[in-house]
Amino acid sequence: MTDRIFIRDLTLHAYHGIMPHEGRVGQTFMIDLDLDIDLSEAARSDKVKDTVSYADVAQCVEKVFTGQRFRLIEAAGGAVADAVLAAFPRVLTVAVTIHKPHAPIAATFSDVGVTLVRSRASGK
Repeated sequence: MTDRIFIRDLTLHAYHGIMPHEGRVGQTFMIDLDLDIDLSEAARSDKVKDTVSYADVAQCVEKVFTGQRFRLIEAAGGAVADAVLAAFPRVLTVAVTIHKPHAPIAATFSDVGVTLVRSRASGK
């Protein structure tokens, strides 16, 4: 049985990208997280100690995502996924989706991004 905690549209300003202006001006990114975790104990106990704090996860993600400049959002997403697994031993699998709606693409689009999935069990 796998339960899930999710966070949607965590909005952060960062300086990721390969274009020089992305490093100077930055842009807004939205991050979605899905954390697979056994929540059966938390459901019984009604205690935060038996789950993972959404606030702590958001703080961890913000620190990693804004703490350094990445050229690729793939690298940023990998760093976020690794940090969540390292900081929260109860999390079995994490899926990180990074939306980059202002990517420098010469086309009309509403959103682009990546999703990375990392699992404690498989090491991927």
